[in-house]
Amino acid sequence: MESIRKLRGRKEAQNNKLGALFSPKYFFLPRNNYWLKRTVLVFAFIMFDYFSTLVFCRNPYEEANPYARIFMENFGLPLGLTLFVMMANLPIYITLSLDSHIIRFPFKIAVFAEVFVDTVFSWFIAGLHFSGALSWFWCSPNLMCQAFGAFLYLVMAFLFIKPHKPRYEN
Repeated sequence: MESIRKLRGRKEAQNNKLGALFSPKYFFLPRNNYWLKRTVLVFAFIMFDYFSTLVFCRNPYEEANPYARIFMENFGLPLGLTLFVMMANLPIYITLSLDSHIIRFPFKIAVFAEVFVDTVFSWFIAGLHFSGALSWFWCSPNLMCQAFGAFLYLVMAFLFIKPHKPRYEN
């Protein structure tokens, strides 16, 4: 019995030393650092799209996203939209949460990596969701709305996350 405890203790120490021990908190609770700020910023744009669709959409056929429309037709507007938003954005949230615990770059690489991550998020997540949200009450080309959303995200990211001055505390 004593040898089993020693073996477990050695394995746990080895896993902790290598950083390979995974816990459910790594998937669902981001560390309180710049990744948490990035997660909050990304999900602010997602929630803007969610709430504007929830308020202005009266019929599933008004929704431009065909996948969201299918959920809304099958489960009703509020529940279908909520399920779709949760399922579509859960991988983004888990990725950001895991990154907050795992990824630690050297300073020179981190400056480039954070700017790259923010640029990708600005166009593909924030821009798309901002464009989708604005489509309910502002009639303008989708590309212009997406570019405006991406620009707004980048401004907010550079003001609040400060990728040009990364902090790497453990």
